[in-house]
Amino acid sequence: MVKYCELFWSFFKIGTFTLGGGYAMIPLMEQELVDRHGWLSQADFLDQVALSQSMPGVLAVNMATGVGYRLKGLRGSVVAVVANVMMPIIFIITLAMLYRYFRSNPHVEHFFMGVRPAAVALIAAPVFKLAKSAGIGWKTLWVPVASALLIWLLGVNPIFVILAAIALGLLAGLLNRKGNEA
Repeated sequence: MVKYCELFWSFFKIGTFTLGGGYAMIPLMEQELVDRHGWLSQADFLDQVALSQSMPGVLAVNMATGVGYRLKGLRGSVVAVVANVMMPIIFIITLAMLYRYFRSNPHVEHFFMGVRPAAVALIAAPVFKLAKSAGIGWKTLWVPVASALLIWLLGVNPIFVILAAIALGLLAGLLNRKGNEA
């Protein structure tokens, strides 16, 4: 049985020790929720990630809400979300208060220059793992590549890319179903 203090501590660690935002949190979340505690199976975790990505809002908060609710109901959601955002909020407030004093400090600039590549790696690793779990192979690799190129090179609004992907997915599902009925 999951205890509130364990749920709090797990999401507190996730929120405290992850740099790079929601996607960078995925490996630590997986380690805590699947590997360490066994609260979710690998498939359930990936479903929760997909659901959290498709919801409006911050991925980390969506994950905390969904997992907390699944494990301990509404109170679990509140505990997980508060734990997940507590340290980032404290850090952001502190940084905002001190930023004007340190913004031109070369050590601070170098720190942020060093954190950027690490954040990219923390985001890239779960992307590849999610792609593999989602069944993206050589036949379907064109979908994320085309989506990324539309957004990056042509400046297409990501909302339109998402809506087009939904429409194409529904159309492919309908065509596949009709093909199986024939």
